Amino acid sequence: MITTKQILHARFHFPAADAGLYGQLLDLAGNITPRVQPIPPDAADLDITGALRYWQCGAEDLAALLRMRTIGLHGVRTTCAVAPNRMLAAMTAASTPFGAAAVLTEEEVTDWLRPRPVAALHGVGPATAASLAAYGLHTIGDLADAPLPALTRIFGSATGRALHARAHGQDLRPVDAHPVPKSLSAGHPFEADCLDADQHHRALLGLAHRLGASLRDEARAATGLTLTVRYADRSTSTRTRTLTEPTNHTRPLTGTAYELYGLLGLQRARVRSFDLRAEALCPASEARRQLTFDAADDQALAVEAAADRARARYGPDAVRPATLAGTVTR
Repeated sequence: MITTKQILHARFHFPAADAGLYGQLLDLAGNITPRVQPIPPDAADLDITGALRYWQCGAEDLAALLRMRTIGLHGVRTTCAVAPNRMLAAMTAASTPFGAAAVLTEEEVTDWLRPRPVAALHGVGPATAASLAAYGLHTIGDLADAPLPALTRIFGSATGRALHARAHGQDLRPVDAHPVPKSLSAGHPFEADCLDADQHHRALLGLAHRLGASLRDEARAATGLTLTVRYADRSTSTRTRTLTEPTNHTRPLTGTAYELYGLLGLQRARVRSFDLRAEALCPASEARRQLTFDAADDQALAVEAAADRARARYGPDAVRPATLAGTVTR
Protein backbone atom coordinates (compact mmCIF):
# COMPACT_ATOMS: atom_id res chain seq x y z
CA MET A 1 0.00 0.00 0.00
CA ILE A 2 1.43 3.38 -1.04
CA THR A 3 1.04 5.83 1.84
CA THR A 4 2.90 8.85 0.46
CA LYS A 5 2.72 10.88 -2.71
CA GLN A 6 4.95 9.83 -5.57
CA ILE A 7 5.82 12.69 -7.91
CA LEU A 8 7.82 12.13 -11.08
CA HIS A 9 9.65 15.17 -12.45
CA ALA A 10 10.50 14.75 -16.14
CA ARG A 11 12.82 17.00 -18.12
CA PHE A 12 12.72 16.44 -21.87
CA HIS A 13 15.94 17.14 -23.73
CA PHE A 14 15.31 18.52 -27.21
CA PRO A 15 17.50 21.08 -28.99
CA ALA A 16 15.10 24.04 -29.11
CA ALA A 17 11.73 25.15 -27.80
CA ASP A 18 9.24 23.26 -30.00
CA ALA A 19 5.65 23.69 -28.83
CA GLY A 20 4.41 20.92 -31.12
CA LEU A 21 6.94 18.37 -29.92
CA TYR A 22 6.49 19.47 -26.31
CA GLY A 23 2.75 18.86 -26.61
CA GLN A 24 3.36 15.37 -27.98
CA LEU A 25 5.69 14.56 -25.11
CA LEU A 26 3.03 15.74 -22.64
CA ASP A 27 0.54 13.45 -24.36
CA LEU A 28 2.91 10.52 -23.79
CA ALA A 29 3.12 11.42 -20.11
CA GLY A 30 -0.69 11.64 -20.03
CA ASN A 31 -0.89 8.04 -21.21
CA ILE A 32 0.91 7.00 -18.02
CA THR A 33 -1.12 9.16 -15.60
CA PRO A 34 -3.84 11.77 -16.21
CA ARG A 35 -2.30 13.96 -13.51
CA VAL A 36 0.35 15.81 -15.52
CA GLN A 37 1.31 19.44 -14.96
CA PRO A 38 3.24 21.11 -17.80
CA ILE A 39 6.27 23.17 -16.78
CA PRO A 40 7.14 24.99 -20.01
CA PRO A 41 9.24 24.94 -22.02
CA ASP A 42 10.66 21.43 -21.50
CA ALA A 43 9.52 19.76 -18.27
CA ALA A 44 6.50 18.31 -16.48
CA ASP A 45 5.46 16.95 -13.10
CA LEU A 46 3.49 13.70 -12.97
CA ASP A 47 1.59 12.53 -9.91
CA ILE A 48 2.07 8.76 -10.27
CA THR A 49 0.70 7.81 -6.84
CA GLY A 50 -2.41 6.17 -8.29
CA ALA A 51 -0.68 5.11 -11.51
CA LEU A 52 1.62 2.80 -9.57
CA ARG A 53 -1.41 0.81 -8.42
CA TYR A 54 -2.94 0.88 -11.91
CA TRP A 55 0.22 -0.32 -13.65
CA GLN A 56 1.11 -2.64 -10.75
CA CYS A 57 4.77 -1.70 -10.86
CA GLY A 58 7.34 0.46 -9.08
CA ALA A 59 8.34 4.08 -9.62
CA GLU A 60 11.54 3.02 -11.39
CA ASP A 61 9.48 1.03 -13.90
CA LEU A 62 7.19 3.96 -14.74
CA ALA A 63 10.19 6.26 -15.14
CA ALA A 64 11.78 3.70 -17.46
CA LEU A 65 8.52 3.44 -19.44
CA LEU A 66 8.35 7.19 -19.97
CA ARG A 67 12.02 7.38 -20.98
CA MET A 68 11.62 4.46 -23.38
CA ARG A 69 8.56 5.99 -25.07
CA THR A 70 10.02 9.49 -25.48
CA ILE A 71 13.23 8.22 -27.05
CA GLY A 72 11.55 5.46 -29.07
CA LEU A 73 8.78 7.61 -30.56
CA HIS A 74 10.46 11.01 -30.75
CA GLY A 75 14.19 10.47 -30.26
CA VAL A 76 14.07 12.61 -27.09
CA ARG A 77 16.07 11.63 -24.05
CA THR A 78 14.35 12.33 -20.72
CA THR A 79 15.75 12.79 -17.23
CA CYS A 80 13.33 11.44 -14.62
CA ALA A 81 13.31 11.72 -10.84
CA VAL A 82 10.71 10.45 -8.37
CA ALA A 83 10.29 11.80 -4.85
CA PRO A 84 7.55 12.35 -2.21
CA ASN A 85 6.75 15.89 -3.39
CA ARG A 86 7.32 18.29 -6.28
CA MET A 87 10.19 20.24 -4.73
CA LEU A 88 12.14 17.10 -3.89
CA ALA A 89 11.46 15.58 -7.32
CA ALA A 90 12.78 18.70 -9.09
CA MET A 91 15.84 18.85 -6.82
CA THR A 92 16.54 15.16 -7.42
CA ALA A 93 16.23 15.64 -11.18
CA ALA A 94 18.71 18.53 -11.04
CA SER A 95 21.34 16.18 -9.60
CA THR A 96 20.50 13.21 -11.85
CA PRO A 97 22.76 12.47 -14.85
CA PHE A 98 21.50 13.52 -18.29
CA GLY A 99 18.86 11.12 -19.58
CA ALA A 100 18.97 8.92 -16.47
CA ALA A 101 16.46 8.22 -13.69
CA ALA A 102 16.58 8.39 -9.90
CA VAL A 103 14.22 7.68 -7.02
CA LEU A 104 14.35 9.42 -3.63
CA THR A 105 12.39 7.55 -0.97
CA GLU A 106 10.78 9.14 2.06
CA GLU A 107 13.30 7.42 4.34
CA GLU A 108 16.22 8.93 2.41
CA VAL A 109 14.99 12.53 2.35
CA THR A 110 16.68 13.85 5.50
CA ASP A 111 20.13 12.38 4.82
CA TRP A 112 19.92 13.45 1.16
CA LEU A 113 18.89 17.04 1.93
CA ARG A 114 21.13 17.98 4.84
CA PRO A 115 24.53 18.32 3.10
CA ARG A 116 23.17 20.29 0.14
CA PRO A 117 23.61 24.09 -0.13
CA VAL A 118 20.66 26.25 0.86
CA ALA A 119 20.62 27.69 -2.68
CA ALA A 120 19.28 24.33 -3.88
CA LEU A 121 15.95 24.92 -2.11
CA HIS A 122 12.92 26.11 -4.06
CA GLY A 123 12.67 29.91 -3.85
CA VAL A 124 16.20 30.44 -2.49
CA GLY A 125 18.35 32.33 -4.99
CA PRO A 126 21.84 33.83 -4.72
CA ALA A 127 20.77 36.90 -2.71
CA THR A 128 18.82 34.86 -0.16
CA ALA A 129 21.61 32.29 0.08
CA ALA A 130 24.08 35.11 0.81
CA SER A 131 21.81 36.48 3.55
CA LEU A 132 21.49 33.03 5.11
CA ALA A 133 25.26 32.55 4.95
CA ALA A 134 25.68 35.78 6.91
CA TYR A 135 23.93 34.01 9.79
CA GLY A 136 26.09 30.89 9.40
CA LEU A 137 23.40 28.91 7.53
CA HIS A 138 25.28 27.42 4.58
CA THR A 139 23.66 24.01 4.13
CA ILE A 140 20.09 22.78 4.25
CA GLY A 141 21.05 20.90 7.41
CA ASP A 142 22.17 24.17 9.04
CA LEU A 143 18.83 25.73 8.11
CA ALA A 144 16.82 22.72 9.31
CA ASP A 145 18.57 22.88 12.70
CA ALA A 146 17.79 26.57 13.16
CA PRO A 147 14.84 27.09 15.55
CA LEU A 148 11.69 28.28 13.81
CA PRO A 149 11.19 31.22 16.24
CA ALA A 150 14.70 32.44 15.40
CA LEU A 151 14.05 32.22 11.66
CA THR A 152 10.76 34.13 11.89
CA ARG A 153 12.35 36.75 14.13
CA ILE A 154 15.26 37.29 11.73
CA PHE A 155 13.53 36.92 8.35
CA GLY A 156 9.88 37.62 9.08
CA SER A 157 7.00 35.23 9.64
CA ALA A 158 6.21 34.19 6.05
CA THR A 159 9.81 33.84 4.85
CA GLY A 160 10.97 32.15 8.06
CA ARG A 161 8.20 29.56 7.93
CA ALA A 162 8.77 28.90 4.23
CA LEU A 163 12.49 28.36 4.77
CA HIS A 164 11.89 26.09 7.75
CA ALA A 165 9.36 23.93 5.87
CA ARG A 166 11.52 23.58 2.77
CA ALA A 167 14.61 22.73 4.81
CA HIS A 168 12.63 19.81 6.24
CA GLY A 169 11.64 18.63 2.75
CA GLN A 170 8.06 19.86 2.92
CA ASP A 171 6.16 21.03 -0.17
CA LEU A 172 2.35 21.00 -0.21
CA ARG A 173 1.92 22.07 -3.85
CA PRO A 174 -0.33 19.61 -5.73
CA VAL A 175 0.12 18.59 -9.35
CA ASP A 176 -2.30 20.81 -11.31
CA ALA A 177 -3.43 18.87 -14.36
CA HIS A 178 -5.23 21.81 -15.97
CA PRO A 179 -3.65 22.86 -19.27
CA VAL A 180 -1.55 26.00 -19.16
CA PRO A 181 -2.29 28.61 -21.87
CA LYS A 182 0.77 29.52 -23.91
CA SER A 183 0.32 33.29 -23.69
CA LEU A 184 -1.90 36.11 -22.49
CA SER A 185 -1.99 39.59 -23.99
CA ALA A 186 -3.38 43.09 -23.48
CA GLY A 187 -3.62 45.82 -26.09
CA HIS A 188 -3.82 49.61 -26.08
CA PRO A 189 -4.99 51.40 -29.26
CA PHE A 190 -4.48 55.18 -29.22
CA GLU A 191 -7.41 57.34 -30.29
CA ALA A 192 -4.98 59.18 -32.59
CA ASP A 193 -1.44 58.33 -33.67
CA CYS A 194 0.70 59.28 -30.67
CA LEU A 195 4.16 60.88 -30.56
CA ASP A 196 4.23 61.67 -26.83
CA ALA A 197 6.68 59.46 -24.86
CA ASP A 198 4.83 60.23 -21.59
CA GLN A 199 1.61 58.88 -23.07
CA HIS A 200 3.51 55.86 -24.34
CA HIS A 201 4.74 55.14 -20.81
CA ARG A 202 1.26 55.60 -19.35
CA ALA A 203 -0.10 53.13 -21.90
CA LEU A 204 2.60 50.59 -21.04
CA LEU A 205 1.92 51.00 -17.32
CA GLY A 206 -1.77 50.36 -17.95
CA LEU A 207 -1.01 47.26 -20.01
CA ALA A 208 1.32 45.84 -17.35
CA HIS A 209 -1.30 46.60 -14.69
CA ARG A 210 -4.01 44.76 -16.65
CA LEU A 211 -1.75 41.88 -17.65
CA GLY A 212 -0.53 41.32 -14.08
CA ALA A 213 -4.09 41.36 -12.74
CA SER A 214 -5.23 38.85 -15.40
CA LEU A 215 -2.31 36.55 -14.67
CA ARG A 216 -3.03 36.61 -10.94
CA ASP A 217 -6.74 36.00 -11.54
CA GLU A 218 -5.86 32.90 -13.55
CA ALA A 219 -3.10 31.79 -11.13
CA ARG A 220 -0.52 31.96 -13.93
CA ALA A 221 2.93 33.51 -14.23
CA ALA A 222 4.85 34.79 -17.25
CA THR A 223 8.28 33.49 -18.21
CA GLY A 224 8.79 36.07 -20.95
CA LEU A 225 7.32 39.34 -22.19
CA THR A 226 6.84 40.58 -25.77
CA LEU A 227 6.04 44.16 -26.80
CA THR A 228 4.61 44.81 -30.27
CA VAL A 229 4.29 48.38 -31.55
CA ARG A 230 2.09 49.28 -34.53
CA TYR A 231 2.88 52.55 -36.28
CA ALA A 232 0.83 55.03 -38.31
CA ASP A 233 1.95 53.38 -41.58
CA ARG A 234 0.71 49.99 -40.28
CA SER A 235 4.23 48.59 -39.92
CA THR A 236 5.20 46.93 -36.64
CA SER A 237 8.21 46.36 -34.39
CA THR A 238 8.51 43.58 -31.83
CA ARG A 239 10.89 43.02 -28.93
CA THR A 240 10.96 40.04 -26.56
CA ARG A 241 12.74 39.46 -23.29
CA THR A 242 12.96 36.42 -21.02
CA LEU A 243 12.25 37.39 -17.42
CA THR A 244 14.84 36.69 -14.74
CA GLU A 245 12.17 34.65 -12.95
CA PRO A 246 8.52 33.82 -13.75
CA THR A 247 6.20 36.46 -12.31
CA ASN A 248 2.66 37.81 -12.32
CA HIS A 249 3.44 40.96 -10.32
CA THR A 250 2.87 44.35 -11.87
CA ARG A 251 6.15 46.03 -10.88
CA PRO A 252 8.55 43.63 -12.67
CA LEU A 253 6.19 43.41 -15.66
CA THR A 254 6.15 47.21 -15.90
CA GLY A 255 9.93 47.46 -15.60
CA THR A 256 10.44 44.92 -18.38
CA ALA A 257 7.86 46.64 -20.60
CA TYR A 258 9.74 49.93 -20.19
CA GLU A 259 13.03 48.21 -21.04
CA LEU A 260 11.53 46.75 -24.23
CA TYR A 261 10.17 50.18 -25.17
CA GLY A 262 13.61 51.70 -24.61
CA LEU A 263 15.20 49.15 -26.94
CA LEU A 264 12.99 50.41 -29.80
CA GLY A 265 14.25 54.00 -29.59
CA LEU A 266 10.88 55.59 -30.50
CA GLN A 267 11.96 59.25 -30.25
CA ARG A 268 9.74 60.52 -33.10
CA ALA A 269 7.62 57.50 -33.93
CA ARG A 270 3.89 57.91 -34.49
CA VAL A 271 2.48 54.99 -32.50
CA ARG A 272 -0.97 53.64 -33.29
CA SER A 273 -1.11 50.85 -30.71
CA PHE A 274 0.81 48.74 -28.20
CA ASP A 275 0.35 45.05 -27.53
CA LEU A 276 1.98 43.49 -24.46
CA ARG A 277 2.02 39.70 -24.35
CA ALA A 278 3.01 37.41 -21.49
CA GLU A 279 4.80 34.39 -22.95
CA ALA A 280 5.46 30.77 -21.92
CA LEU A 281 3.00 30.86 -19.04
CA CYS A 282 3.36 28.49 -16.13
CA PRO A 283 1.22 27.90 -13.03
CA ALA A 284 1.75 30.62 -10.44
CA SER A 285 2.90 27.90 -8.03
CA GLU A 286 5.87 27.36 -10.35
CA ALA A 287 7.04 30.96 -10.06
CA ARG A 288 10.37 30.64 -8.25
CA ARG A 289 10.19 34.05 -6.57
CA GLN A 290 13.43 35.09 -4.92
CA LEU A 291 12.81 35.33 -1.18
CA THR A 292 13.89 38.75 0.05
CA PHE A 293 14.20 40.45 3.39
CA ASP A 294 13.25 43.90 2.09
CA ALA A 295 10.17 45.21 3.91
CA ALA A 296 9.36 47.41 0.89
CA ASP A 297 8.97 44.34 -1.32
CA ASP A 298 6.62 42.71 1.17
CA GLN A 299 4.63 45.94 1.45
CA ALA A 300 4.30 46.23 -2.34
CA LEU A 301 3.00 42.66 -2.58
CA ALA A 302 0.56 43.28 0.27
CA VAL A 303 -0.77 46.41 -1.48
CA GLU A 304 -1.11 44.46 -4.72
CA ALA A 305 -3.06 41.68 -2.96
CA ALA A 306 -5.38 44.25 -1.37
CA ALA A 307 -5.93 45.87 -4.78
CA ASP A 308 -6.81 42.47 -6.25
CA ARG A 309 -9.44 41.94 -3.54
CA ALA A 310 -10.89 45.38 -4.27
CA ARG A 311 -11.02 44.64 -8.00
CA ALA A 312 -12.79 41.35 -7.37
CA ARG A 313 -15.45 43.13 -5.34
CA TYR A 314 -15.87 46.48 -7.10
CA GLY A 315 -14.67 45.93 -10.66
CA PRO A 316 -11.45 46.10 -12.71
CA ASP A 317 -10.95 49.87 -12.30
CA ALA A 318 -11.55 49.99 -8.54
CA VAL A 319 -7.85 50.41 -7.75
CA ARG A 320 -5.38 51.75 -10.31
CA PRO A 321 -2.03 53.56 -10.31
CA ALA A 322 -2.45 57.31 -9.83
CA THR A 323 -0.79 57.91 -13.21
CA LEU A 324 -3.73 56.14 -14.87
CA ALA A 325 -6.44 58.13 -13.14
CA GLY A 326 -9.09 59.16 -15.63
CA THR A 327 -8.16 56.61 -18.29
CA VAL A 328 -10.65 54.07 -19.56
CA THR A 329 -9.85 50.36 -19.75
CA ARG A 330 -10.19 49.06 -23.30
